[in-house]
Amino acid sequence: MQTLKLYGVPVSGHCHRVELLLRMLDLPYEYRAAPETVRSSEAFLRLNPFGQIPVLLDGDQVLTDSNAILVYLVKRYAPASHWLPEEPYAAAQVQVWLSKAAGEVRYGPASCRMVKQFSVAENYQSAVAISERFLPQLEQHLSQNQFLATDRPTIADLACYSYVAVAPEGGISLKPYPAIQRWALEIAELPGFFPMPALPLPESAEELIK
Repeated sequence: MQTLKLYGVPVSGHCHRVELLLRMLDLPYEYRAAPETVRSSEAFLRLNPFGQIPVLLDGDQVLTDSNAILVYLVKRYAPASHWLPEEPYAAAQVQVWLSKAAGEVRYGPASCRMVKQFSVAENYQSAVAISERFLPQLEQHLSQNQFLATDRPTIADLACYSYVAVAPEGGISLKPYPAIQRWALEIAELPGFFPMPALPLPESAEELIK
């Protein structure tokens, strides 16, 4: 197979979830840093006109959108694996949590982190409110289930993990959520796992737990 090429930045949870799967599938890939200066270039915009990361190149195939890339990688390189089940109900449950990753996770914990750490112009209070609605729901689900969609890890877990695990970097404590903490530790114990680079924690960091 040709070496896959991944354009991204290490502090992006969207890129991290793709790298997690690449490593967990033991797929060789070349990492290409894509800061804003690269993403605004004509060459990059030919790959993704939206100027967003991650972008994955697999030969002549250009893949964008992190969740879509996760689906592609499993379908292309691990179709019979537990990462994306074929059974209809289980596949539907994976999709539910991929939608949560693109919705509540992105506009809750991820948005909080982007505002706190990178001064992105998003509504912090709205992101906190979304986090405070979503995390108790996630906690309840994980108090009854080992993983999000099935009894084994799937791409749904990776899609949700990256930003939930670093929620304290956005000022959102995980201390009230033992089931989420347990789940995050189980993901961190999977072969191929690696963490996102640590960022400075928000104020009152001693009261938070990663």
